[in-house]
Formats: sequence, structure tokens, C-alpha cells
Amino acid sequence: MAQDDDKTVDQLNDEADIAADYLEGLLDIADYDGDIEMGVRNGRPMVQIVADDDTDIKHLIGRNGEVVDALQQLTRLAVQQKTGERSRLIVDVDGFLKRKRQRLHDIALDAVDEVKETGEPVDLKPMNSFERKVVHDVVREEGLKSRSHGEEPHRYVTIYLRSNADASDVDDE
Repeated sequence: MAQDDDKTVDQLNDEADIAADYLEGLLDIADYDGDIEMGVRNGRPMVQIVADDDTDIKHLIGRNGEVVDALQQLTRLAVQQKTGERSRLIVDVDGFLKRKRQRLHDIALDAVDEVKETGEPVDLKPMNSFERKVVHDVVREEGLKSRSHGEEPHRYVTIYLRSNADASDVDDE
């Protein structure tokens, strides 16, 4: 992660430009109309695809965001090929990530409430690293402890009261 901290805003903007060009090419090939918005947020390059046609956008999101995730991975590879460096680029389609982050926030708060009520740890369903990171952040903000367990793709988060968590437990995300 320190790698991105060392990148200048110009380098991050260059990554966003490369990503936007790559995604415009993919949209042309797929014959999808869409506008590309780009910038830098929280020290990471960000590219968002926005379209007028809800049908096309739904195809670019996919079931549970599978297509968005694939687009992000492919675009990161395209950026890496041009720059020679790994990118932490974020690709979003029509605000999908914002909506997903809000749903995860709500799930985490429900689990936090359950832990506070029962005093017992709560295991959440398996999640990808982005999802686990969102949950860990919410749990930390609420003053509880969380830890990821298991192997990909079945890795999941357990939420604990601070008093029930081993002092050596550290969020791994």
C-alpha cells in the first residue's frame, strides 16, 4: 500500500487517463454508450462509467457486481501494462460501489447491534476483500473488534465485543 502513497497526483491522474482510454475502447467494442468520469479520491485513481441506458448499465454491473469487478481487474492490468506499476484503480459503474458500500454499512451495523445485545460474536457471510474492508471500518468506528477468517473465496468477518477479542487480534484488511 505504501506504493500508492508515494505516487503523485499527476501519476494517479495519468493512471485514470489510461483507464478511461481503455474503458472507452471496451465500450466501443461492446457498442455501449457511456460517459467516462475520472479523478482521484482518497489517494486512488477512480473511473466511473455513466450511461443514459439502464439496460446497458445493468449489463456492465452484472449479478452482484461481477462484471464491474472484472472490468476493474482488466483495467488495472491495462494500466499496469502501460505504467509498469501496480495500480489500485477503482472502476465504478453508475454508482454501484456507493450503493454496495451503503448496503455493507447497514449489514455491519445490524451485526454490531446483535453483538452488543447478545455479547456473542457474529459471523458474516463470505465476502471479497473490498466488502470485508468496509465492514472492518464500520466495526472499528462503532468501537467493536472484527477479524477475517477462512480461505478465499470463503473468507468471512467475525465481529466481537472488545472485551471478548484477544488483545493480539488485529484486523487483517
